[in-house]
Amino acid sequence: MRDRFSEAGIVDPEVDAELLVAHVLDVSRGRVQALAIMGERLTEAEGDRLRDLAELRASRLPLQHLTGKAPFRSLELRVGPGVFVPRPETETVAQFAIDALALAPTPEPLAVDLCTGSGAIALALAAEVPTARVWAVEKSADAHAWAAENVSALGDGRVELIHGDLADFVPGRLAPARLAGRVNVVVSNPPYVPAAMVPRDPEVRDHDPDLALYGGDDGLDVIRIISRIAANLLAPGGALVLEHAEGQGAAIRELLAADGWRAAATHPDLTGRDRATTALK
Repeated sequence: MRDRFSEAGIVDPEVDAELLVAHVLDVSRGRVQALAIMGERLTEAEGDRLRDLAELRASRLPLQHLTGKAPFRSLELRVGPGVFVPRPETETVAQFAIDALALAPTPEPLAVDLCTGSGAIALALAAEVPTARVWAVEKSADAHAWAAENVSALGDGRVELIHGDLADFVPGRLAPARLAGRVNVVVSNPPYVPAAMVPRDPEVRDHDPDLALYGGDDGLDVIRIISRIAANLLAPGGALVLEHAEGQGAAIRELLAADGWRAAATHPDLTGRDRATTALK
C-alpha cells in the first residue's frame, strides 16, 4: 500500500497507510504501529475493506473524505465532500486568534469566525478560551451542514453557527445588534486563491469546494469585504486575523491600512511561509 501511494504522488504514503488501517480497525495510529510490531494480521473482511479504501486514496480522493474526520489542534472534526478540509497551517492562524482572545480585557470575550467551513477555527477558540462566546458564519449549505454537526458535538453551547453570506453579517441583520463594536477578535480563513492559479494537488483542486478556494482575480476580494465587516464588529483595540497565501501579505497590509486598521503585520507559519496577517481596530 505504501508503494502504491508513493507511485500515486501522495506526500506521506506511510502516514496515510497507517491512518487507513487505523480507520478500518477503529484504533489509533499508535495502536496500528504496535500491532505491526507484534505481527498481527487483518481479517479477510478487514483486508478487503482496506484494499477498497486504498484504491480510492491512490486515486487522490482525500484521506479525510475516506475516514470522515480531520484533526485540528486538540479537536477531531467531521468532514467530507462539500467542505474545505482544515490544514495544519491553519492551526498557526488559529493560535493568533486564540492569543488575542485570551488577552481581551473582559471575562467573557467575543469572537467571530467568518468563512468557518467545518467550524475548525471557531471550535478551537471555544475549546481553548473556555469563557469565550463565538459566532461562526458559513455561506455554503454543504459546509454549513458539516459545521452544524461539529458545533453540536464540540461547541459546548458557546458557538453560534450562522448560515449566510459574511457580507450580510452586519449588526442588526445576520449579526445580533449587540455585537456592534463589542467583538474582541474577528478571524477568517477565507477563499484567497487567485482565479487563474488552480492548485496542483488533486485533493485540493478536485475535492475542496471552489467557494472555499477562489477569491477573485487577485485572491483578495473576500478579504476586502471582511475588512469592512470586521471594522463594524470589533471593539477599539480588537484584533483581526486573516489567513492568506504566501506573497499576499504586503497587498493585504496595504488594503487594511487604507481601511484605517492599525499595526498590520504578517506572520509565517511553521514552514516559514507567510500565512497570517493581523491588525488592530
